[in-house]
Amino acid sequence: MPIDAYRSGDEYVIAFDLPGVAADAIELDVERNVLTVKAERRPPEVPEDVEMQVAERPLGVFSRQLFLGETLDTDKIEASYNAGVLTLKIPIAEQAKPRRIAVAGTNSHQQINA
Repeated sequence: MPIDAYRSGDEYVIAFDLPGVAADAIELDVERNVLTVKAERRPPEVPEDVEMQVAERPLGVFSRQLFLGETLDTDKIEASYNAGVLTLKIPIAEQAKPRRIAVAGTNSHQQINA
């Protein structure tokens, strides 16, 4: 199950190639920052009077696991499926984003008498 993965702004995008797989045959699970993608490519429906000459496309269940970093918000994963490509968008967790920290101090100036 080939993938492309990249960061786009404040999210990671992962695209899985799943040609010939129906959307209802895809399962996504996340457990302890492990993402599991499971898909089943079912046999095509062919009329009974057809004699198959060549059948090279693999059928059956395929799965892939990805280990997601602690910096990703796995509760907000978005998934879409179009033209045989499953696309997941995983946002970076708020606590992992860079932020500026204010430094407290006093504005008084000390004067030195010589």
